[in-house]
Amino acid sequence: MRWRFLACLRWWWVCWIGIGQALGAGSVIFIHPDGASLNHWNAARLYWVGPDAELNWDRLPGLALYRSHLEDCLTASSNAGGTVHAYGRKVVYGAFGNNGGQPITALSGKPYSIMREAQRAGMAVGIINSGDLIEPGTATFLASVSSRTAHEEIIAQLLAAQPDILMGGGEQWFLPKGVVGHHGPGQRSDGRNLIAEAQAAGYTIVYDRTELAKLPARTRKVLGLFASGATFHDQPEEKLRAAGLPHYRPEAPSVAEMTDATLRILGARRQRFLLVVEEEGTDNFGNVNNAAGTFEALRRADHAIGVAQQFVRRHPRTLLLVAADSDASGMQVVAAGVRADQPLPPPRSPSEPPLHGRDGPGSLPFLAAPDVTGKRLPFAVVWIGSHDTYGAVCVRAAGYNAHLVRGSFDNTDIYRLMYRTLFDRTVPSPVRKR
Repeated sequence: MRWRFLACLRWWWVCWIGIGQALGAGSVIFIHPDGASLNHWNAARLYWVGPDAELNWDRLPGLALYRSHLEDCLTASSNAGGTVHAYGRKVVYGAFGNNGGQPITALSGKPYSIMREAQRAGMAVGIINSGDLIEPGTATFLASVSSRTAHEEIIAQLLAAQPDILMGGGEQWFLPKGVVGHHGPGQRSDGRNLIAEAQAAGYTIVYDRTELAKLPARTRKVLGLFASGATFHDQPEEKLRAAGLPHYRPEAPSVAEMTDATLRILGARRQRFLLVVEEEGTDNFGNVNNAAGTFEALRRADHAIGVAQQFVRRHPRTLLLVAADSDASGMQVVAAGVRADQPLPPPRSPSEPPLHGRDGPGSLPFLAAPDVTGKRLPFAVVWIGSHDTYGAVCVRAAGYNAHLVRGSFDNTDIYRLMYRTLFDRTVPSPVRKR
C-alpha cells in the first residue's frame, strides 16, 4: 500500500509541476523588420505621422539596445542573424540553421531550433515573410542548409517541417520547371511539385489577399503563396519608374494582413504558439538605396506591429517581440538647407553621398507629416552605402515578459526571452569574455 501511495503522490506532483509550467508559459509573436535600425524608425516617424506623433513601434514599452556581433564577424548576415535568433548560439557569418555547415545545439541543449522544440511540445508554429520564403530571417527557424543559395532544399525543408502557417512569396521554388503556377513558372530541378504535396498533407492554399481574407478561423494548415518571388520590387527608384512598377504587388496581402489572418486562426485555438514574422522590404529597399520604398516597407512593418499589439491586448499571455539583426545601409535624415520647392542639389565632392528625395537623387525632397503646428517640413535621405551595418538596432517588446527587455540585449537574448515565455524556463546566458 505504501508504494502505491508514494506512486500516486509522485504522479500528482508531476501533474502539478506540469500544470504550473503551462500556467506560467505563453505565446510569442516575433516580428523582424529586417534591416530596420533606430535611424530607420526615426525617418519613418517623420514621414508617416510627423515629428510630434508616434508610430506603433514607439508605443512598445520594452526597449533595449541590440548587440549583433557573430562568432567571426562584428556585423551580421541575415542567415547568421536568423540562426542566432532560432538557436541562441553565436555562429559564423555563413551559417544557415547550423554553424558553417556543422550541426548546432540550441541553448536549451536540444539539437534543433526553438520553433522545432515548440512543435514537439505541442505548440502551433508559423512563418510569415513579405519576401520570398527562402529568406533566412524566417527560414532558419525550420531549415538547415550549407548555403543560403540552396533555395530548393530550403523550401523542401520548410514544407517537411509541417508548420501550421507558411505565408510569403516564392511560389517558383514550390513548382518544377515546366509547370506554370498562379504567379509564374516553377524553378525546381528535382521534379517535385510541393504545392501538390502540401495539398496532400492537408494544407489550404491561398494565392492573393482576397483568398486570404476568406479563410475561416477553423482552418488548420495554411500555405500562402503570394508572388513568384518577393511580394515587392526591390529596385532603385529610377528603374521602377522606367518599368512602371509599384513598390509592392497590389494583389499580394501586406505583412499586416498576413499577420492578422494568422492570429485570427491561431487565436481561435486553445493552443500556445510561436509566430515569426518578417518584413523583408525594409532591408531590400534599403540595400538598393530606395528611400521611398523603404518608407513604404517601414509603414507596412508598423501596421503589422499594430495588429500584433491588438492581439496582445486581448491575449495578455502573449509576448510581442520586435527586432532586426542589422542596419540596412545606414539610412540618415538631412534637413538643414533643404528647400521644399527646390530639387536636392548634387554632391559637392566625389566623397559625398547624394541626397535622396521622393523620386531618388536630385529630386524634390520628402515632406514630413504635419507637426503640432500643422507645418510640413522638408528633408532628404542619405545612405552610407549598400551594406548591412552594426547600426543602432533596438529591441522593442509588449505584453507578457516585456519588462525583461531593457538595457543592453545580445542577439542570443532574443532566443532566451522567447524560450522563457514559451516554456516558462530560463536557459543560461552564453559565456561571454570580458
